[in-house]
Amino acid sequence: MTQLVLMVNDEDPLISVLTLNRPEKRNALSLELIERLTDAVNACASNPTRRVMIIKGNGPAFCSGLDLREASNPGGAEKSAEALARMYLAIGNSPLVTIAAAQGAAMGGGAGLLAACDFVVAADTLKLAYPEVKRGLVAALVTCLLRRRLNDSAVRELILLGQTVAAEDAWKLGLVNDVVVAEELTNAAMALARDACAGAPGAIMRTKRLLDDLSARPLEEDLRRALHVHLSARNSAEAAEGIAAFNEKREPRWGARPMGE
Repeated sequence: MTQLVLMVNDEDPLISVLTLNRPEKRNALSLELIERLTDAVNACASNPTRRVMIIKGNGPAFCSGLDLREASNPGGAEKSAEALARMYLAIGNSPLVTIAAAQGAAMGGGAGLLAACDFVVAADTLKLAYPEVKRGLVAALVTCLLRRRLNDSAVRELILLGQTVAAEDAWKLGLVNDVVVAEELTNAAMALARDACAGAPGAIMRTKRLLDDLSARPLEEDLRRALHVHLSARNSAEAAEGIAAFNEKREPRWGARPMGE
């Protein structure tokens, strides 16, 4: 059986590297992959020798987002949504410095992984988008993360238009910290990780906790509120049509705007 998340701890005693390992599906977030990544993130956090965690993707794509074929099964919507929220919370509240090293496609929930991390190092091949509205969905959980990184105007541009953004444009928006040629992605992420190790681990942990405390609401509370909106959209007729259109490679046929919601 394929190991969906690879964990490497031996390259540097202070740094863990987690690799999404579903390249044949462009590292799409199945429920099993979400749960394995959450387990790996929590394992890193519980190891007192670890200081930094890098998340990367195996293959040409970082992460193509939620597995929409699996998501088309309405019976699993609540379970996968709750698992997704737990994954983002584990990354966002990790006491470690978290770095995403992203190349190729980072879409929807996969682009959410970037927003959940403290830093993002992008290959010049990166293309990211939050296309949920084009699938009849709401990027509710991801919005909790984006609002902690970007100004309101940038968040609206990303989640209301759902357009694909190149690495340089993501850097200009403030979602990406550095853009490098694809061949240097791992080296650049490791260099940033080693820089992060210069800080005192307790001070880093307390600083991260302070940043969350200074937000309007703790991340856990924001994600809990957003989960309701996420599930409402996931169970809607629009989501059924949007996901079907995506799987059938056609344009969605939207109806009239819902009233009274």
